[in-house]
Amino acid sequence: MSENGNVGIYESGVADFYDIWFRHLVDSGSTVECLAGLAGEGPVLELGIGTGRVALPLRERGVDVRGVDGSRAMVAKLREKPGGAAVPVTIGDLVDVPVDGRFSLVYLASGTFAELPSQDAQVRCFENVARRLTSDGRFALDALVPDSAQVGGSPVQITSTVDGRPVVWLREVDRFAQRYVSHYLITTDEGMRHVRVPFRYAPAPEMDLMARIAGLRLEHRWGSWARAPFTAASSYHVSVYRRADP
Repeated sequence: MSENGNVGIYESGVADFYDIWFRHLVDSGSTVECLAGLAGEGPVLELGIGTGRVALPLRERGVDVRGVDGSRAMVAKLREKPGGAAVPVTIGDLVDVPVDGRFSLVYLASGTFAELPSQDAQVRCFENVARRLTSDGRFALDALVPDSAQVGGSPVQITSTVDGRPVVWLREVDRFAQRYVSHYLITTDEGMRHVRVPFRYAPAPEMDLMARIAGLRLEHRWGSWARAPFTAASSYHVSVYRRADP
């Protein structure tokens, strides 16, 4: 059984609409720019490659990107896109990093790391990533800053899909369990659809400890994929880890 309990969400029809609903909510341009600068000589591995929102632009830059994803439905959408059929993808659990070979960069984007449901799963992901890095390889990921998730949940926000349909979004937060649930109410041709996505967040120092357990050390921490400084006002962070010094 996959330790990413959210796989079933993407298999239940969300994959059909994922890019329309969420593509414009993330600055994929700065993500791609940053990852291209970290990629080294390659190959590169994306955990949670999904529909290829990040991987395909990276491949257009000449980066040899491969992927792992637990959702066959999401990967099917990747295959439909120009260049998507050529991307090597393994269907499997992100925790296990079920691929052969070593990589100059392994990354997760769009908060995917928090979809791993427990501290144990997150630690094992770090450990398995470390086993797949080249001697000078990097592990990059983004994560919510817990203080930006306020007690009792965030206020309701209203945004829209790429095609202009309204989306109502709110977050329920359980600070004691280090968990939150994002709720999306999305207008479809059949009416309103409720998508519920649970996450387990870890503060940055906890993630640094996970890295240390895996034999990695923090190299960079930014306040965005655009490499903005990480400050007390940052709502999320981008952290880059490398092998610890011998």
